Amino acid sequence: MGLTVAPVSWWPLAWVALVPLWLLIIFEDKSLKKLLLYALGWGCGYHGLALFWITGIHPMTWMGVPWLASLAIALFCWIFITLWGAAIVVTWTLGMFWVRRTIPEPSPADALYRILIGTALWCALEALWSQSPLWWTTLAYTQSPHNLAILQLGRISGFTTITAVIVAFNGFIAEGFFLSRYTPRKLAFFLIPLTFGLAGHLLGWNYYHKPVEKSTTDAIKIGVIQGNIPNTLKLYPEGFRRAIEGYTTGYRILADRGVDAVLTPETALPYYWDELALDSSLYRAILEKGTPIWVGAFGRGENGYTNSLFTVNGDGQVMSRFDKVILVPLGEYVPFESILGGLIDRLSPLKTRLLPGNATQIFDTPFGRAIVGICYESAYSEHFRRQAEMGGEFILTASNNAHYSAAMPAQHHAQDVMRAIELDRWMARATNTGYSAFVDPRGNTLWISGLNTYEIHAETIYRRNTRTPYVRFGDWLTKILVIVAGIAWFWRAMT
Repeated sequence: MGLTVAPVSWWPLAWVALVPLWLLIIFEDKSLKKLLLYALGWGCGYHGLALFWITGIHPMTWMGVPWLASLAIALFCWIFITLWGAAIVVTWTLGMFWVRRTIPEPSPADALYRILIGTALWCALEALWSQSPLWWTTLAYTQSPHNLAILQLGRISGFTTITAVIVAFNGFIAEGFFLSRYTPRKLAFFLIPLTFGLAGHLLGWNYYHKPVEKSTTDAIKIGVIQGNIPNTLKLYPEGFRRAIEGYTTGYRILADRGVDAVLTPETALPYYWDELALDSSLYRAILEKGTPIWVGAFGRGENGYTNSLFTVNGDGQVMSRFDKVILVPLGEYVPFESILGGLIDRLSPLKTRLLPGNATQIFDTPFGRAIVGICYESAYSEHFRRQAEMGGEFILTASNNAHYSAAMPAQHHAQDVMRAIELDRWMARATNTGYSAFVDPRGNTLWISGLNTYEIHAETIYRRNTRTPYVRFGDWLTKILVIVAGIAWFWRAMT
């Protein structure tokens, strides 16, 4: 499963990668201790490989962190988030071990019970983990951005819709092997996953080929600037000079091309905007050209500061501000700071405390209400859904992935593709070093930047106010699966 995402991206493996673990649970007479060790190995294999890019935070010597301390921090982060993700698999295996004991028969009916309960349990665990401060590796994102047909199912009930199809497909294959051990005539059970998988893809294919309406009255021509300022320079005078020069030049070029607005990355200018606005070439260019711009910078808060995106109109006035809601544990704040604060240095360019934004804030712009995701927030479907429910008509994401390998920005783009599909919205994405992109509501990448390059690009996106089932009702499918699975288990236990 770890090979399904970038940098390898062998996404078809997701449709069989869970089969071995499922077989160990239902096929082999193993002790619970052994099964949990197998589950831990599977979970570490998936989450450890998928999230290995986190070690790219090392070395942090440019921030004054000693080399060995930097290595220790990087390894701690990688091991901790790997084990946190693996806990999903261990918990699921524990539940399925119990299900196997209570529903043990090698019959098609009992196989269907186990598949239903196994799928519901995995979806419930992912839904629960997605509410935590650490979340990234849903099974659903193994298919993004390549398998656009199945990704369309995210419109129905978010990422858990795709996870449900993947888990159930693996379950049908595993249960088919289990049944065939007892009677070869039941090999026909293998036809079910093929039919099930084909039906899911055909449904998604139908969604994918529905035309996307484009009205000139809803069109917004947006230019993005990928500043390409390495983090090793970003907080120093040379980085500031390059940032001001690069974003001013890019803004002038895009304004002359007639864009309606310009989007910059997360903390494109890692300073307080109200101080920069007093005397900077970018601010003077805004007053001269009169083109609105979304600027990534820091905002002031009570007893701290915020990671923010500012809407600056053509008069140089701040029209709106969106403060990052979901902060990165250990990177932007220290969980249990009273305990860990003395052990782990906060990876922050300022000495004051980074503050989270209000989860219910709205972001109005000259072109209507926008949905905003700043960096890590791209992994959180509910963050985007909530803004769409409040009237967001297009998506803006701003990120800084400068200190990671190419796998991280590729996975980040995959997350954003899923968000665009789930909400049925156009998206503009600006990053510091890549990958910046434009994505349509079907998940098609209209343009994507290079990596570690300075780039400017403009595309037209469109405002939309459609409401997918996911926007209307949230993750309703997981709730239904859990209820039906509970009823099915109770019914089976009583018979």
